[in-house]
Amino acid sequence: MMSLPPRLRAVGTALPAHPITQKQVLEILAQAKGKNLPPRLADILANTGIMQRHIAMPPEYYFSERSWPDRARVYQETASQMFQTATTRALEKAGVTAAEIGQIVFVSTTGTMTPSLPSRMIATMGFAPDTRCVPLFGYGCAGGVIGLGVAADLYRASPDKPVLLVSLELCSIAYDHSRMDKKDMVALALFADGCAAVVIGDGAGPEISAFASHIWPDTLDMMGWEIGDTGFDLVLSRNIPQFVNSHFAPSCDAFLAGQGLDKSEMSESACHPGGGRVVDALADYVGDDLTETRVILRDHGNMSSPTVLFVLERILAKGPISRPMLLTALGPGFVGAMGVLRP
Repeated sequence: MMSLPPRLRAVGTALPAHPITQKQVLEILAQAKGKNLPPRLADILANTGIMQRHIAMPPEYYFSERSWPDRARVYQETASQMFQTATTRALEKAGVTAAEIGQIVFVSTTGTMTPSLPSRMIATMGFAPDTRCVPLFGYGCAGGVIGLGVAADLYRASPDKPVLLVSLELCSIAYDHSRMDKKDMVALALFADGCAAVVIGDGAGPEISAFASHIWPDTLDMMGWEIGDTGFDLVLSRNIPQFVNSHFAPSCDAFLAGQGLDKSEMSESACHPGGGRVVDALADYVGDDLTETRVILRDHGNMSSPTVLFVLERILAKGPISRPMLLTALGPGFVGAMGVLRP
């Protein structure tokens, strides 16, 4: 007998304790530089499409001297709380207990722990001792879509128990703010913190259908990190919106065609927003304004991997989808990740 396809049972999300508006960020940057920002840079930072975000620590923390051990401590404490909150919300929505989960896929690129965070949550949250923990590192902004595909594949392989996906990033503690150069200011103005949990299993909810990714050669300088003395230094090309049109769009067209679909037939897409200009490029491609993607960027900023799952939560909260849905995310590699949910 064929097993039933994996279905997205529920999404739960969590944010850290400290909200900050984009206006506050620009004021903090000017204060840190000791002078007004250059008009062109101020315009760039003000036009990200972001109004507010949430960060792990109060603003003054980010301009004090920090060490790698201190970052690790903040990650462990804050990530543990957010993991529990988002997971509890997802489990409650799905009507599933922690003890019923068979596998946990954990996506995070902004912090590492050994044992991994889900391993530490086994006893804390009441997961069964034989729960399989699968940490995924290094996917950055593409991790939410890639993680959902991996979690669905694991459920297909072992459909006797639901699978939990948790995507968590604390971007605010990852970067090195000591130099305050242009790229660092862009990171400060764009990235945020958040956590999303997804329960995958049998029952009600859209079918988690097909996933694919595409890595383009010679694009390592498009997006990523370089290791600094006290944090990561951002690698980010300003040509990503053009890349969406020239490279990502044909790959996504081919992926949809392989599923017997056309973008004109889809419901509202759930896209990782990146930034305002990237959303504009994605909206031009899918032929939709991407309302919910823009709302998440406006209210929460770029949280890296969980952002697309926040968008997905908002879309599904409006009611069951009646047509297939496209999920997209772009991340370091340079990689394009794509997925399809079906009614």
